[in-house]
Amino acid sequence: MTHVTLRSEFEDLIDPYAPVGQVGTGFDFTEGPIWHPADHFLLFSDMPGDVRRRWDARRGVVEVRRPSNRCNGMTYDADLNLIVCEHATSSLIRERPDGRREVLASHYENQELNSPNDVCVHSSGAIYFSDPWYGRMPVYGVERPRQLGFQGVYRVPPGGGAPKLLVDRYLFEQPNGLCFSPDERILYVNDTVQALIRAFDVNADGSLTNPRVFASGIRSELEPGLPDGMKCDQRGNVWVTAPGGVWVYSPAADLLGKVRLPELVANLAWGGADFRTLYLTATHSVYAIPTKVGPRHEPYMSGKRGGAGAASSTPAPNLAAGEMQLDPQRCAMIIQDMQNDVIMDGGAFAESGAPAHARQQHVVENVRRVAEAARARGVSIIHVWFVVEPGAPGVTLNAPLFEGLVDSKAMVRGSWGAAPVSGLEPRPGDFVVEKMRMSAWEGTRLETILKATGRDMIINTGAWTNMSVEHTARTGADKGYFMIVPEDCCSTMNADWHNAAINFALQNVSVVTNADTVIKALG
Repeated sequence: MTHVTLRSEFEDLIDPYAPVGQVGTGFDFTEGPIWHPADHFLLFSDMPGDVRRRWDARRGVVEVRRPSNRCNGMTYDADLNLIVCEHATSSLIRERPDGRREVLASHYENQELNSPNDVCVHSSGAIYFSDPWYGRMPVYGVERPRQLGFQGVYRVPPGGGAPKLLVDRYLFEQPNGLCFSPDERILYVNDTVQALIRAFDVNADGSLTNPRVFASGIRSELEPGLPDGMKCDQRGNVWVTAPGGVWVYSPAADLLGKVRLPELVANLAWGGADFRTLYLTATHSVYAIPTKVGPRHEPYMSGKRGGAGAASSTPAPNLAAGEMQLDPQRCAMIIQDMQNDVIMDGGAFAESGAPAHARQQHVVENVRRVAEAARARGVSIIHVWFVVEPGAPGVTLNAPLFEGLVDSKAMVRGSWGAAPVSGLEPRPGDFVVEKMRMSAWEGTRLETILKATGRDMIINTGAWTNMSVEHTARTGADKGYFMIVPEDCCSTMNADWHNAAINFALQNVSVVTNADTVIKALG
């Protein structure tokens, strides 16, 4: 079977001739696929059969729960507890590995939920789920009257609590699949009846604003299939079940291509040892397809019971000179202060000599090369920017650096000076962290992102070597992270200051190397 390329970018995501393998068949209607990152098995549900099954390469398909309360969508939280949408009970459930069962949500305003359908977990620990009424229909659930008069999308706060309705109660007819963008700034929710995907901005408090139609017309008179399950890949592309299989949209909502399958597809999830196998639950079968791209990194993918930040139990990486080996799934790359005011001619600090040293170091090109290689291998890219509001409110004048910033009116939000230098703009799937201090850690969400994505090895790049880069490396080492500084991916005001940091201070808190070695070490 040949997949359909509509734009060339599609073939960067999947081979157009990628084989479609069947890992199991003979089921009633499969749904809810989720891959266990530590024990390496696929879990999936069969709603009409009222059974939950698992598959792995050694044992094949094994039944694990019957009855299953006609469970549908499933995922894991950061501690690898299973989160389950149950049609028969109209509940969202947490199942712990020891068998304990906890109801996370069952009612809204004292009325039973319709039937939680699909679910995803935010890095904060908040749980988002859709609530159509398919679970109150024959076959897919237990036929019974509805108590709510609408179909919504909800959020359960971190630590638990009553579910909060996030959308206008009459916006959706049947909300179904939902997923976050890689930076968690956007939540996508599709509607099976309306045959479209909506996008929402995710606010700091977890609420949703700015609803808009991301893609519409996801239907066909020639082939069965409608929006149901949906996932975002690491580059920000949206993969949604649709007529003929799965349709893939770019972050700009361009339809890139279509993954073809022999049966109607209900849901999908990446798995395998490197999360490069796409598992698809179809009507009567489960399929697997190799891809070139992986999923957006979700909290459970770190695969550590007891929390995503439990990095101390992982083995130390091989960082020996000449033999460096970096596990991309443990790595994050920081691109810090690579902004026009800092290193460009015409910037606020141009007279410091910083532009000339940046050119001498070829720092923009070297950082770009490492970032391209890192993205291709699944490394988290984190841009750290020094940004102030006009007048620099909140910046204390306790150091010459901060005094100079205020006097120069530098790094003002929305200005050319605060913008990233050409060639190092954020790409879909990258994170952006803002700061008002030298260190990338101070007063920022950097560590929240690292813990949520399970990253304990940091490729530390940017400007200035003896200030932001050095401060970030020192604090990172104190916090228990492995700090890696490619010296040709850093620059400062002159070679003397750069060499002083590289040859002395940074030697004690990081592995100092170069761009080519890092690229090779990533494999």
